[in-house]
Amino acid sequence: MGLIEQIFDAGVVGAGGAGFPTDRKLNCKAEIFIVNGIECEPLLRVDRRTMETHADEIVRTVRAIRDHLGAKRAVIALKKHYHDAVAALTAATKGTKVELYLSDSFYPAGDEQNLVHCVTGRTVPTGGIPLDVGCVVSNVGTVVNIAHAMQGIPVTDKMVTVGGSVAHPVTVTCPIGTPLRQLLDAAGGAIGDCTFIVGGPLMGKLTDDLNQPVTKTTGGLLAIPRNHPLVAKKSTSPRDAVIARAACSQCSMCTQLCPRNAMGLNVQPHLAMRALASGNPTLLGDVNGIFSCCDCGLCTYFACNFGLKPSQAMQKAKAQLIQQGIKPRKEVKYDSDSGIDNKRLPTSRLLLRLDLKQYDVDAPMGPTLTCDDVRIPLRMHIGGPDSPLVSVGQSVKRGQLIASPQGMGANIHASIDGTVTEVNGEFIEIRK
Repeated sequence: MGLIEQIFDAGVVGAGGAGFPTDRKLNCKAEIFIVNGIECEPLLRVDRRTMETHADEIVRTVRAIRDHLGAKRAVIALKKHYHDAVAALTAATKGTKVELYLSDSFYPAGDEQNLVHCVTGRTVPTGGIPLDVGCVVSNVGTVVNIAHAMQGIPVTDKMVTVGGSVAHPVTVTCPIGTPLRQLLDAAGGAIGDCTFIVGGPLMGKLTDDLNQPVTKTTGGLLAIPRNHPLVAKKSTSPRDAVIARAACSQCSMCTQLCPRNAMGLNVQPHLAMRALASGNPTLLGDVNGIFSCCDCGLCTYFACNFGLKPSQAMQKAKAQLIQQGIKPRKEVKYDSDSGIDNKRLPTSRLLLRLDLKQYDVDAPMGPTLTCDDVRIPLRMHIGGPDSPLVSVGQSVKRGQLIASPQGMGANIHASIDGTVTEVNGEFIEIRK
């Protein structure tokens, strides 16, 4: 069986992003293979712990992927201050021609397009993917899952950092489908009256539902006090347009500090604010750059001196364009900003601005969690939901195929031994 078939059978998807099926991503030829271990979001520790504990396995798998792609270079990217991970990978890469790219700590260093630009100097065009400039990028957790796929082991578990206002931050491995509440318990519970962010503090989503399950792409669970200013920043309100009309001075600081704009992609959040405030979408100007907004939130969480939310205006504009059937055209509008290095925001400054520095602490590896009752979502990937292959009352074993894609998607496997107790259009429930 070839590598692509092994990856498909194991249900591997991008572990650090939107869950793009990895068998499709790697079914190509490329000049450069880049492993993303930079962990874009602050406070999370999943990529760091993965590289510390799986260095030899990662390098061995990277070499196999490099050969499959016919790539001239293979590069593992991580931050300089991940000292234990750097040491482990330095030893593992010795004599292999696998390179290490050691990044400064800035946000969003782990953004896929930013990473391609840093490693190669090339800019992925609006509406494009790294392969348009000869690159394939995979998260380091995805690479470990590929390593397991090559041994016939499917994706059944996920590593997650539990942090923020908790008793003792920890990084745990748990079965897919584990309720978030059980992860919070592993960290000793929340301190104070908290709401929660699934993912990282900037791009993650607010929730109060701790019964929702861990998926193949879950990377973090953060407890944040309800009165913390970050919660207000992440919330939406019908008054946002009114406030923008009253307060936005069109200083364009959001655009000046936009990482994607600095790469020449014409991402201009101040124009989205202008259109939102006036209710006049023609003020967006050249709309193509809107499609290059990655919703990193830097414009909202750091650049705007008035506390406005340009990133939300950008996402609203993008949704409206898609609804109108407008598609991006592939282009790099300008040359990269000659001062791009000076525009990179140190993560430490971002954490201070967001009053999150107190939560930037170690989250050591904890025990592997067990779970007696999992709800495994049928959609943990790009594409439609999978079709169930099991029925209520059926006994299943951990690793057994329980759902398969119809078109774009990825196989889904049971994460525990047990009996199927519910099957619907959203999930499969299994009880031990």
